[in-house]
Amino acid sequence: MSISVLERPESPSIWVAADAVDQARPRSRQSQLGASDLVCERRGAYIYHGWERTDRVVSPAAMLGTYIHEGLTEAARREFGWLVEKRVADAVIRGSIDVVQLDQATARQLPRRLRPTVAADVNTVEDIKTRSSRRWDEVLRYGATAAELRQVMTYARLLNTVGFADVHGQRVLARLGPIHVERIRLRFINRDSGEEFVQEFPYDPEIAEEAVWWLERIAETTHPEQAPRTFYGPQIDAVCDYCPFATACWGASAGGRPVQANIVRDDTDVAAHLADYVAAHAQWSEADRAKKFVRKSVDAVPEGRYGRNHLGWQGADQEQVEPDMRAMIEIFDSLDAPIPTVPDSGRMVKALVVAGIAVPMRRVTKKSSRRIDVRAVRE
Repeated sequence: MSISVLERPESPSIWVAADAVDQARPRSRQSQLGASDLVCERRGAYIYHGWERTDRVVSPAAMLGTYIHEGLTEAARREFGWLVEKRVADAVIRGSIDVVQLDQATARQLPRRLRPTVAADVNTVEDIKTRSSRRWDEVLRYGATAAELRQVMTYARLLNTVGFADVHGQRVLARLGPIHVERIRLRFINRDSGEEFVQEFPYDPEIAEEAVWWLERIAETTHPEQAPRTFYGPQIDAVCDYCPFATACWGASAGGRPVQANIVRDDTDVAAHLADYVAAHAQWSEADRAKKFVRKSVDAVPEGRYGRNHLGWQGADQEQVEPDMRAMIEIFDSLDAPIPTVPDSGRMVKALVVAGIAVPMRRVTKKSSRRIDVRAVRE
């Protein structure tokens, strides 16, 4: 007996399975502070003090990034012989490095099966990040964020000072001891188009030490709330929307109000926030004036690339085609066909189509404000 469409059981979301697998990963279960947690001091403090997670958020975009990441690193391992997903750690922090490319002198110390197909000119630590098209312009314009730099510099520092972690599956690598890392690489992948953008720079001990100082500040706290929030909270910063400690940090929404309202307790708090508002508005006003000046200055400039940016124009006069009401009325009159008291373009078009008569069209120009569009251009 066949099952009707109405009786067919609803298929579960594939993200339910993906989330279950993601939660089972060692990364999701680890309690020690990880290099990827160097994004917010308050979040780092919750992990450092061993607090239980208060929020479980399913992020399909993040899981897609994980799948892309795993596929690319595995392909690089098989084709290039790169060392991928290798663990590093010290007494305070741990992490898993996406890619390590060894120079010839270092690679010679390993068994042949672990040597790269082509050795790097210098020891290189690489981190792979995925972005949506919505944020791709930020990548091209600004490159890695401060948190991403802290993360990859921490990986390099751990390799420089400790070497690979002495754990199952990489004990041969651990015997190398500290490895002198000279180059850092951030490889960005557009999740929507597959476009690739690579940012390279020398290892910077100062940024690495900044991350150490960041960790020391967390270690000095006796309670997570002593660590400052780095971001402005849910519905403002996506980092907070997907934070496993969002409720512990901001509290729950009460009476439909945003959770940020929970941190304003007295008139002193209100005064401080209003002062921040006034200062931010002053900065915005000055920036808005500068943008208006540029907009007027380039009004006569044609679209095209200028330096590192591309100038485009949106919303200028656009010619379109639409039914010609006057011509349709003349056709209806010639056919002695009734015309609605208030001419209805839609009904008239339908009637002409049914009658097999071509709908007369005319070109019109619609006015709209002309808006500037400035985007980053890849070198």
